[in-house]
Amino acid sequence: MTNASHSSAQIFGSRLKEAMAAQNIKQVDLIAQANALGEKLGKSQISQYVSGKTIPRKDTLALLARILGVDSRWLRGESGGEPNHDIDKGLHHHTPLLQSTSNNHSPLVGQTFSEKDDLPKVSSTSKGSSMREFKKSSKLDNVLYDVRGPVVDEAARMEAEGTRILKLNIGNPAPFGFSTPDEVIYDMRQQLVDCQGYSDAKGLFGARKAIMQYAQIKHIPNVTMDGIYTGNGVSELINICMSALLDNGDEILIPSPDYPLWTACATLAGGNVVHYMCDEQAEWYPDIDDIKKKITPRTKAIVIINPNNPTGSLYPREVLQEIVDVAREHQLIIFSDEIYDRLVMDGEEHVSIASLAPDLFCITFSGLSKSHMIAGFRIGWMILSGNKDIAKDYILGLNMLSNMRLCSNVPAQSIVQTALGGHQKVNEYIVPGGRIYEQREYVCNALNDIPGISVVKPKAAFYAFPKIDTKKFNITNDEQFAYDLLREKKILLIQGSGFNWKEPDHFRIVYLPRIEILQDAMGKLGDFLAHYRQR
Repeated sequence: MTNASHSSAQIFGSRLKEAMAAQNIKQVDLIAQANALGEKLGKSQISQYVSGKTIPRKDTLALLARILGVDSRWLRGESGGEPNHDIDKGLHHHTPLLQSTSNNHSPLVGQTFSEKDDLPKVSSTSKGSSMREFKKSSKLDNVLYDVRGPVVDEAARMEAEGTRILKLNIGNPAPFGFSTPDEVIYDMRQQLVDCQGYSDAKGLFGARKAIMQYAQIKHIPNVTMDGIYTGNGVSELINICMSALLDNGDEILIPSPDYPLWTACATLAGGNVVHYMCDEQAEWYPDIDDIKKKITPRTKAIVIINPNNPTGSLYPREVLQEIVDVAREHQLIIFSDEIYDRLVMDGEEHVSIASLAPDLFCITFSGLSKSHMIAGFRIGWMILSGNKDIAKDYILGLNMLSNMRLCSNVPAQSIVQTALGGHQKVNEYIVPGGRIYEQREYVCNALNDIPGISVVKPKAAFYAFPKIDTKKFNITNDEQFAYDLLREKKILLIQGSGFNWKEPDHFRIVYLPRIEILQDAMGKLGDFLAHYRQR
């Protein structure tokens, strides 16, 4: 985000909070009021606005101003320097719909109505008192996950109306013709009758043994059966790790851009996420100097995502060694998300950072969702390695949370051994002539051919993170860009801010569809940008 747009977003966020405080309402109240008016606001939207990260589209801005009873120009910051005048104007000359839930009343607040019949009905008991309404926890106020956020919600609404949407927003292989290997399906069917009960909390013996052997192949040190945990996807295990580690105010380093689940889980656990920058000019590698600058006495851990989502970057051994050196100097835990470790192209090698850090405590995450194209089976794992003596109490916490969910998906665990051994079908996709390789080649060339778009070619995974010339298209709000593209061309992308990237100048695209579909999508994107200027 440019300094000007960042400042505008901060002014808007400040005025939004001021208007909400004057009416004594919370974020959930805005969402409920919008629903009463037949409009939809997402919790991640409101959190972005309140935190000063982005400015809403004109229609959303008008909705918020209407709900709060203030002038939309003041709310956006256009009238400048007169918050009390405009706020007072809104609050004193309009009648708020209802007061906040502080008195256990409905949270629908701040809306102006000319007639009593326009007032929404409040649920009541038989005695006439207002019904108690239950709100989400305030712990969720700053939790964002825009991979399935407000733009995706709009796409779902359009689909419900019969519109076909090309979904390039999520790495879901199955809809694009990537099927699970037949051997894996066969083995699950054969073992299904034996998977009716709970397994050990950490997982089936056979599955964990296969994972341990895979860790040995990756040269990860000091791995034992006790240090391997299966989960319902890596997502569940990330949540467990953050919840077990972070106290309120503890800091954790997470890359920007990131896979937003990391930031969301750390925030939910009470941690203070500090984003270190990845450098687009250097193949999207982590900026080591930026990492060093952002370490404080409260920093407990550093997260790396390698291969990276959303950029597709693959970190070389030299960069990983620098991260290890920093972690060693400051005694940090290393969390390494390696879910795409088998989706590496161009003859490059994936190196597990844990293999370089035998003296540090590391947790490595991986699974079958991407490498074996079975995202819906929900099977992932984490591997504890290195110096476990310094993390004995933390490991007790991991065991406690792991035990509380009883176990992960047992049928999915049953095919881990089969999937990790033998022929790897994914290898056919990532070489010249293979689908993922050829689709990457096409989409990168096509993006770079669009005036105002550039992209660093990814070396792994199946995402690209193109850059937009914001001056050319007058883009100050990347969420609005994603909305506008969706509505005009029926293409669903995720804006860069959804990956905790601070500038409105990137978006993530998934190149899983076949080339003929990508050709159509790139043609539509080019047509759209040929005339697009954000207002």
